[in-house]
Amino acid sequence: MENRGEKGQNILQLAKNVVLEEAKGVEYLAERLDGNFEKAVRMIFECPSRVVVTGIGKSALVGQKIVATFNSTGTPSVFMHTADAMHGDLGAVMPGDVVIMLSKSGNTPEIKALVPVLRGLGNRIIAITANTDSYMARGADCVLDAYVEREVCPNNLAPTTSTTVQMVLGDALAVALEVLRGFGREDFARFHPGGALGKRLYMRVRDVIAQNERPAVAPQTPIKQVIDEISSKYLGVTAVTDPQGRIVGVVTDGDLRRTLARYDDGSIFSLTAADIMTRHPKTIPDDVLAFDALEMLQKYEINNLLVTDAQGNYVGVIHLHDLVREGIV
Repeated sequence: MENRGEKGQNILQLAKNVVLEEAKGVEYLAERLDGNFEKAVRMIFECPSRVVVTGIGKSALVGQKIVATFNSTGTPSVFMHTADAMHGDLGAVMPGDVVIMLSKSGNTPEIKALVPVLRGLGNRIIAITANTDSYMARGADCVLDAYVEREVCPNNLAPTTSTTVQMVLGDALAVALEVLRGFGREDFARFHPGGALGKRLYMRVRDVIAQNERPAVAPQTPIKQVIDEISSKYLGVTAVTDPQGRIVGVVTDGDLRRTLARYDDGSIFSLTAADIMTRHPKTIPDDVLAFDALEMLQKYEINNLLVTDAQGNYVGVIHLHDLVREGIV
């Protein structure tokens, strides 16, 4: 058992060393960023067509991730495997496309074959490489230095630190372009309509409360009827409204419990909603995002909010359980 513990500690320390070493590689990357990065961003931003990202081996996998990030943040992109480019896939490259080429060495046979073809087609090339004196770098319009001193792999062979640095460079390009385009949350939502993320970006409070009951009582409503209203509507709360439908207060389960604790005789039944309600309750408009309602509930550490329409009239209740049900939490 003791040996297992020592091995476990060694494994944990090894993992920490990997994280720290790769972090150093990224930190070193930040120090070397220069005007070429801005040039690359401008090339992509001013591109009249799309971005084509190409690579081979592990760089190909990084390239696919960069394409996915570009597409989700407003930069139309496609991936083309370098090895397949010379066997028909080059048809994916259109006039005006900017091509990002990923290669640690920049000197693989496939890269050497592809660079002159792209130059002949008139496409501009951004090279991401650890070898700024490579064939690929010399043939590119812009070179981003992805040099790493060594891979974190004990044999200094498996692409590890180098692919991390490539991916971070891709993220940096995507975010810079996102900011340059003024790409906002509404734009992001258009490309992510499905799943929990889509609901966070699209679903409004009015959509969540559509199936809910609408508990409401008047200020003069006797406490017994207030209890019945809260119990029958299953939301643990009721709004207190005036004749015009405006909110004047709220009564929650907690308000009832606190009131019961103060009265130990039948006099409690002489009380009305106005006697026990919380005035100026937290409310939220029905046209805001449901995710904003979640943030408000978390901020004030409460379970529900009264909902109002554009005219300020009471239209319902949104409960934390509703947001859980919709997968927004």
